This record gives sequence, structure tokens and C-alpha cells, in this order.
Amino acid sequence: MSDLAKTPDTQKVQAATGGTVDAEPSATPAAAVDPRLLVREQGFAGYWTEFVRKVRGGELGSLPVVVGLIVIALVFQLQNDKFLSASSLANIAVFTSGVGIMSVGIVFVLLLGEIDLSVGSVAGVGAAVWAVLSVTHGWGDWLSVVVAIASGMVIGALHGFFFAKIGVPAFVVTLAGFLGWSGLQIWLMGKEGSINTPTGSVVEDLTTHFFAAKIAAYGLALLAVLAYGASQYLDARRRKNAELPSRPLSEILLRTGLLAVLAFVAAYFLNEPEGARGLPLALVLFLAVLVIADFVARRTTFGRQVFAVGGNAEAARRAGINVDRVRITVFAISGMLAAFGGLFIASLSGGATKSLGAGNTLMMVIAAAVIGGTSLFGGRGKIWSAMLGMLVIQSIQQGLNLEGMPNEIQYMITGAVLLAAVVIDSVSRKTQKSAGRA
Repeated sequence: MSDLAKTPDTQKVQAATGGTVDAEPSATPAAAVDPRLLVREQGFAGYWTEFVRKVRGGELGSLPVVVGLIVIALVFQLQNDKFLSASSLANIAVFTSGVGIMSVGIVFVLLLGEIDLSVGSVAGVGAAVWAVLSVTHGWGDWLSVVVAIASGMVIGALHGFFFAKIGVPAFVVTLAGFLGWSGLQIWLMGKEGSINTPTGSVVEDLTTHFFAAKIAAYGLALLAVLAYGASQYLDARRRKNAELPSRPLSEILLRTGLLAVLAFVAAYFLNEPEGARGLPLALVLFLAVLVIADFVARRTTFGRQVFAVGGNAEAARRAGINVDRVRITVFAISGMLAAFGGLFIASLSGGATKSLGAGNTLMMVIAAAVIGGTSLFGGRGKIWSAMLGMLVIQSIQQGLNLEGMPNEIQYMITGAVLLAAVVIDSVSRKTQKSAGRA
């Protein structure tokens, strides 16, 4: 048979076998089967095989931080049995919320492969704007809060404009913002330098209000479990109708059951033990920000565009994505959440000051996102990494506080944890490249 007379099917068979094979023109190769379907057909053994394959390929996901949280809890609980007490867990939840909300904005920026060094000073400006409008000028409490958050969004959009439209590197733009907005914060606070939070104000309630009724914590746990289970089931049905691989009902029930255990155990510790104060409002607001941001990142066109731009900006541009608009919007989100987080810090510290947002605030915000699993190299990460990272940081601080350790020891340990997270991220990327999965 001449090469010209060979059919495409014959040529494929010959190329695959390395020899001369005469195949019937009607012969067709077996249909490929999606490996994810094979994994689920094999049951637990298939999932274990897939898990091992991902770990060997560098796809660690949230595994290191989850293992780290378990180790931290065990170590500090053995050192001090008050670590997992109701009051200790409530403190972790409250102190996690403000910086955690700021870290959610940084996750969006890191997904672009960029950095925002201005979040600390933007948080200070947001708190200063609220304090001056509400206390000094007598504006309504809610209106002052809205204007403060909006000011952060405008500042972030301005950073994004200089970065996206003018071409100034984000590092330089936000570093200039860090200095410039710190000056604005000092100017707004005036000669006194501090404005105390009014008793009973919205900002004071952010970190001091607890829902004492037990139904609040248990109800939130139930709502979270039902919402998660329903979303997983609807997503699986949608994928099945589209003839795409989907999770079986057994897996959905298992995942939902595990979430239920975690949620109701947390609700129990917030409600039942002696000294429990109930569900913190700060935790509710933090979870609300996480859920909304996660929906935007995973379920909207804008979210997919953020990942695309972070993975390869030029490829995203050629695919028709308005890269400049995505970048400006991301920095606006970062500024908005920074200002919102600044109100939480003002609530915790008892008011707005000239130094609010200074010190190690910026480092904690970035560290939380990176420790939680968001890549510094762009295009890879999850919104929930902000919460995981903050839980690690705040758990370490809470445990060391119970042991009476000084601040310098806390800084050194947190720095070591951050370095370990970046090392894991770098090694993971190299492993993925060597495995051909980058």
C-alpha cells in the first residue's frame, strides 16, 4: 500500500506502532474515557490513587495549611488546656476577621501576579474618614461607614489606573500609596491624633457584639451545611446534564457530612462551654465576605478573567479580555476591603489613630494569603486561603500569648511560617513543571 493510498486511520496506527500496519479504513480507535470518571468508579481506592498522584505532581492545594492547623492545635492544647476553650476560640475568630477581610482583597491582587503594599495605610484612611465624619462632623453612623469603605475603593481604583493605563509597576504605585495615604491619614486625624469609638456605634459593635442566643450559632452552622450541600448537588446535576464528569451523590453526602461535623462542633464551642459568649458578629461578617468573594472568583465571568490575566496577561488580551479593566477592578476591590478591615481594627483598638494600619499589619495581610495557599506567582489560589492563613497566624499568636511569649518571638515564628509557605509554593511549582502539569 502506498503512502498516498493510506487512510488517516492507517497512518495513525502505523505511527503509534512504529511499523507498517494495514488497517481497515472503517476501524476507529476506542473512545477515550475521562480519568476522573475512572477515579470515581474505583471508589475509595481510586480517590486515594488520585490524591497520591496530585501530591507527587505538586498539586498540594490546602493540604499543608490544614495539616499545620491540626499540629498547631495539638501542640498548644497539650501546653495549655485553655487553648481550645470557648473564650480562646472566640478571640481567634474576632481577631482574625479584620485582617482576614483585608487579606481577601490581597488574594485577588496575588491572583493577578501583582502586589498591593498600600493596604495598611488605606485601612488607616478608611478608619480616619469614618471617625472624622461620624464623630467630628456628626454624620450618621451608617453613612460614615459607607463613605469610608467607598473611599478605599476609590483609592484602590486610582492605584489600578496608574498600573493598568499608565504602566507604572504595581509595586511602585502601591508603595507610593503606602507613603502618601499615610500622610493623608495623619492630616485627617488632626492635632489630637486619635478619635475614640462612640459607645453603641456600628464600628464598636463590629468586634464587641455577640449573638448570645444559641440558635444563632447552630442556625448559621445549619444554613452553611444546607447551602453547601445544595450547591454541590446542583453543580453535579448541571455537569451531568452537560455530559461532563460530576461528583456522585455519595461523595457529595460525605463532603457535606464532614462540613456539618466541623460547623456544629464550632457552634458548640461558641455556645455551650462555661465562658462562651455566643456567635461573634465579626465572624459572621468575615464569612459573608468570604462567601461573596468566593462566588465572584469561581462562578462569574469576572472571576475567570482574573485567573486568566494572572496566568498569562497577553494570552488573556488576545482572547478578548479587557485586561486593564480587570486590573483596575481588582485593585478597587483590594482598596475597598482594606478600608472595611480598617474599621474592624478601629473597633478592636477603641478608635481611629494616626498609626492605625501601620506596624506589621501589611505583612500580616500578605502573609495570611500566602500561608493559606495563594501563589505569589499569579493565577493560582483560593479566596478561602485568606481565612486559613489568618487562622494559622492568629492561632500561633493566641497560643504564644497563653504561654506568655513576647512579641518578638511571635514575629520570628510567624516569619518562619511565611517562609515555609513560600518554599512549599516554589517547590510545588517546580514539581508541577517537572511532571508536565504547570
